[in-house]
Amino acid sequence: MSSIVLKLGTLALRTISKPIASKLKQAAGLHPKFRYLIINFAQVNHRFSTTIQRRIYGHRTDILIRPLNEGKAVQAAADILGEFFVFTVAGIAIIYEVQRNSRAQARKEEKHRQEIEAMKQKRSALEKEVELLRQKLQEVEQLSRRSSFSHFFNFWHTKAFQEHKSDTSF
Repeated sequence: MSSIVLKLGTLALRTISKPIASKLKQAAGLHPKFRYLIINFAQVNHRFSTTIQRRIYGHRTDILIRPLNEGKAVQAAADILGEFFVFTVAGIAIIYEVQRNSRAQARKEEKHRQEIEAMKQKRSALEKEVELLRQKLQEVEQLSRRSSFSHFFNFWHTKAFQEHKSDTSF
């Protein structure tokens, strides 16, 4: 039940992060220092992505790449910022889910280990009990043999005594 609630919460967080990212995009162009920072970031990103594309298509990369105009730079940086925010939220949710599953797996493994340990202890106790029963059985067998032999010897001794007595009575 709790995993369903957690997954729904994660989905809700991802859904909410998209409008937040949109608001961040809108606010990004309004603050002057932040605007200057994101314009520079957008220009660097534009040069990098253009160079990569030219290399992929086999074109020359030593040419001058024209910078984006200010409006396009702000829009590109705001898009990158929004995507970065959504990606970060999704990444954090995934990391949390993986850690939660890892903890659950660790608990299962610990429970399994404890069950195995309990079985080993029970086996050890049963082995001791079997050994004790073997010893008792040996004792009983020895007592039984002694009793049988002594009974036999007593019987033989009594019979021999009676025969001896009858031989001497003539």
